[in-house]
Amino acid sequence: MPTPLRFTSWNVNGIRAASRAGFAEYIARTQPDVLCLQEVKATPQDIDAAEILPGYDLTWNCAQKKGYSGVLIATREKPIGVNHGLGLPEHDTEGRVLTAEFPDFSVVNVYTPNSQRGLARLDYRLQWDAAFLAHLRALDGKKPVLCCGDFNVSHEEIDLANPKENRKNAGFSDEERASFSALLAAGFTDTFRAAHPEEKGHYSWWTYRMNARERNIGWRLDYWLVSNRLAPRVQSPTISPEVQGSDHCPVGMLLA
Repeated sequence: MPTPLRFTSWNVNGIRAASRAGFAEYIARTQPDVLCLQEVKATPQDIDAAEILPGYDLTWNCAQKKGYSGVLIATREKPIGVNHGLGLPEHDTEGRVLTAEFPDFSVVNVYTPNSQRGLARLDYRLQWDAAFLAHLRALDGKKPVLCCGDFNVSHEEIDLANPKENRKNAGFSDEERASFSALLAAGFTDTFRAAHPEEKGHYSWWTYRMNARERNIGWRLDYWLVSNRLAPRVQSPTISPEVQGSDHCPVGMLLA
């Protein structure tokens, strides 16, 4: 039997800061075949990525604003094609989407816009969600999709520590949750929740305030989604809160 492929996604909240906090050691230890990073806050000129990610083919989508946002896909096998953004000028200046095509599937790395305090950016966020869903649908019509990243939403009450207090806050508004539900209904599986449907206390982001991480007062904002037809091949979806270096932790899965 072929060895399953290992997929890892991590919002590193600045790749330069993460590289000073054990990032390279974590990657060397876990050896993902496909690594998707969000919020890299850097360009290829800012860091020697080949030093911290030796043996990987690297593809970047950087924000126009320096030191902001940005996504990166690192793969052992060179993609047969890459696509930067959504192909829509109104959504493609912040370096939020990167698609890598392989012979049997496509990988989409996403850093979804935050709706911000008071839901000030909610209208834009929902427009962006609709455009992103259209992008996934188009890809899924050609070959199966694995989609990962920081979606900036906790889907259900089980996905954050304090749902009642956060009902109308960014990341847990009814509108954002409904938008994520629509994404899943379009033919995608939330791999971690499918494997752990009732388990509470699994989070991927914690505020730096109030010792939230030590107390596990967190949110599950980071996901691996797959086209439903790939779901039977998914093994061992994981969230790794023990891995430090960012306010988010890595999430991963294997594909047999």
